[in-house]
Amino acid sequence: MKRVLALTVMGMLATAAWAQSADGPTDPKAQKTYENARDWLKRRDYSSALDDFKKADKQDGGHCVACQHDIIKYGLRIGDFKAADAATQEMIADAKDQKSAALAHEERAVVLYEEAGVKNKDDIYAESDKEYKAALAAYPTFPEALYGDGLVLAHLKQDDAAKAQFERFVSMTEENSPQRQRAQRYAERPELARLRMAPAFAVTTVDGTRVSLDGLQGKVVLIDFWATWCGPCREALPRIQKIAQKFEGQPLLILSVSLDNDEQKWKDFIAKNNMTWLQYRDRGSDESLAHLFNVNAIPHTFTIDADGVLQDEQIGDEAIEGKLRKLCTRARELQEAPKTMAKAGQ
Repeated sequence: MKRVLALTVMGMLATAAWAQSADGPTDPKAQKTYENARDWLKRRDYSSALDDFKKADKQDGGHCVACQHDIIKYGLRIGDFKAADAATQEMIADAKDQKSAALAHEERAVVLYEEAGVKNKDDIYAESDKEYKAALAAYPTFPEALYGDGLVLAHLKQDDAAKAQFERFVSMTEENSPQRQRAQRYAERPELARLRMAPAFAVTTVDGTRVSLDGLQGKVVLIDFWATWCGPCREALPRIQKIAQKFEGQPLLILSVSLDNDEQKWKDFIAKNNMTWLQYRDRGSDESLAHLFNVNAIPHTFTIDADGVLQDEQIGDEAIEGKLRKLCTRARELQEAPKTMAKAGQ
């Protein structure tokens, strides 16, 4: 799974803000090149698309905001940090006010954070921290910058400073926000921010159950992406049914996430096949679970431990019972630890 998952929510508002104000190229040649880039995207040729976005931006004199935004997005997708960073620096240079400056610095901070994670270099983390600080200097009440800087500081093992940023983020975020819950966990245990955490999310299942990943602390979570139209998914269904039966009463929650478009067909299928565990139908937006987890093929399962750390990822129908059994054993031990300590203190 790509590391970019850690930053899925970071910059969401920034991305939306850029999208609302993003100006496409004005030069006729740049406009044609930009459309070519969009055509490459339809064919999922991200490398060629990135080349044309860069070309369009150059043809437009380096002032095409939409081009720059796409260069960042697809540069990160294919690991071209140099191109993504160059685009962010153009944005910083072109910033016309404090808000646009804050957004541009935050964009560069995200790029540097991603690069630091891939290259495992503290000096790049430190540069990312500087960019987050610049974003906050321009716009002090920028939640995404606070959250992102908390992650960077945690990776730099400046845990007290990281806690302070996460706490500030919590203070200005709505209570029902999944990212608020995640920030609260990081404020309590900043070392978690250095691990491969599953992305924070909250969904309401078909039976009306509200499921928040960070509200499931102490439980192992198995997320199964599937669809009724997927042959291999239907073949894998008995395995999920078997797991649901075998682990009944264990600290395990199973969430099946359907990619079906036809809601009634999906509901009929889960009823007919007695799929009694939690069921959710994804909507396919940029904030969907499939997008958060970077799911490009199904069946696709993710196993998350009691701390929210992603432990396993499987594409296709492979045995995972052994892994789940070990994680559930550890989850029970964690649940029993406070009781044992309480008895010892009596």
